[in-house]
Amino acid sequence: MNLAHWLERSARQWPDRPALVLGCDVVADYRRLAQQVAALARTLSTQCAILTGDRVAVLAANCPEMLIALYATWHCGAVAVPVNAKLHPNEARFILEDSGAKLAFVSDDWETQLRALPGLDVPRMRLGGEDWQAALTAQPLGRVARERDDLAWLFYTSGTTGKPKGAMLTHGNLAAMTLNYFVDVDQVGEGDAILHAAPVSHGSGLYNFAHVLKGAAQVFPASQGFDADEVIALLQAHRGVAVFAAPTMVKRLADRVEATGAALPGLKTIIYGGGPMYVADRLRAMRVFGSRLVEIYGQGETPMTISVFSRAEHQNEAHPNRAARLASVGVPMSAVQVSIRGEDGGVLQAGETGEVCVKGPTVMAGYWNNAEATARALRDGWLMTGDLGAIDADGFLTLKDRSKDLIISGGSNIYPREVEEVLLMHPGVAEVSVIGLPDAEWGERVVAVVVARGSAPATTALDAFCLEHIARFKRPKEYRFVDSLPKNNYGKVLKTVLRTQLAKDGDV
Repeated sequence: MNLAHWLERSARQWPDRPALVLGCDVVADYRRLAQQVAALARTLSTQCAILTGDRVAVLAANCPEMLIALYATWHCGAVAVPVNAKLHPNEARFILEDSGAKLAFVSDDWETQLRALPGLDVPRMRLGGEDWQAALTAQPLGRVARERDDLAWLFYTSGTTGKPKGAMLTHGNLAAMTLNYFVDVDQVGEGDAILHAAPVSHGSGLYNFAHVLKGAAQVFPASQGFDADEVIALLQAHRGVAVFAAPTMVKRLADRVEATGAALPGLKTIIYGGGPMYVADRLRAMRVFGSRLVEIYGQGETPMTISVFSRAEHQNEAHPNRAARLASVGVPMSAVQVSIRGEDGGVLQAGETGEVCVKGPTVMAGYWNNAEATARALRDGWLMTGDLGAIDADGFLTLKDRSKDLIISGGSNIYPREVEEVLLMHPGVAEVSVIGLPDAEWGERVVAVVVARGSAPATTALDAFCLEHIARFKRPKEYRFVDSLPKNNYGKVLKTVLRTQLAKDGDV
């Protein structure tokens, strides 16, 4: 089934409902959106010679035109390659060339940046430009049929440990993800909306399907990104709003709500994921936002769909395992099976730590043009996530760390997140990242890189605090204080960069 069918379906059922909204202004209702998509698809097929299965990239900051471009791509049977607009031009170039894109939809700023790259020969169409405007008035194209296993979206990973890889997501993968949204994550009702403050090229964009399927509005901030004050204003102007946000965004929004005392009458749900939400941050978010929080854990390779910490579980204060559950990412979602495997591939028992493995209809078909990486990641239908975790007797999954971030010191395994969770409870610590550095005696030593809240606390105080909560061998051997931690565009701390920075300083 071609996912563009869902747009046609909603346009027939609810033609007059707002579909695309910029700030508070309706750009298109569902009738107009479907018409523009079919017209643009005609231009792609006839004038741009886009054939079934060809790749079409979309490179722009969040804007309503992105959804028109994406749905036109699917409507004509092609494959969408959404590219993170915060990338360096050379990184964007790699994705365009690696995917073999036949065309790229670009914003004006990206047209300028790509034009400056020598030898880049990918044809481009400017979103909102003259060719774009003409294309939206073409005769509509009938939707091209696609099957469940046909490729729909090339989802490029962040590439923090090397070149990004294109996870091949099929129409069936994305349909399963979308239907699972209604079962485990949230409902979408009449008059509801999704606010795209996080990148449409990734998590927020993946949630477009659930809202298109239910005829809900897609709201785009005028700033084209996340600004806490703007988000607050939009949550006061709109109703029934769901927002997908990285944990760093949730923290920044909570800061502004607390600082201003703003009410959020239009906020229905904050769905957060894409990075670790530490217990201290989760408790604060619960205090600020109440019963409007849902956490999801997923990867591009099984988009938005591994586990869920539900709205109800956020409020389950009376449960005897409350403390442990708050440190978890919830239970496996309905669409997938999750198991914990040891180094030999065997399934581990409840409470044992190993690699998180996932199987189900949301798991990617493989990596684009990368058979070696596909063979490492997919084994007998199971996705090897590279994340370390444990599932308790009640089925709750707790992530320990990425396998590459595990610290082995003196022969003992130390999970950085466990140490980070403790340090974040200290009032003098605003942010922290724990890494392992080479050590002649211990193999690796535990180093905590700290962003202080105000004046830096004494290291002896931090050491004593750790000893109150975790085993002596897990406590940091050193504390380094910095003004900020290096992060990627989704707010994840780049531990590889952190290690490199310390190495340049002569610390390893």
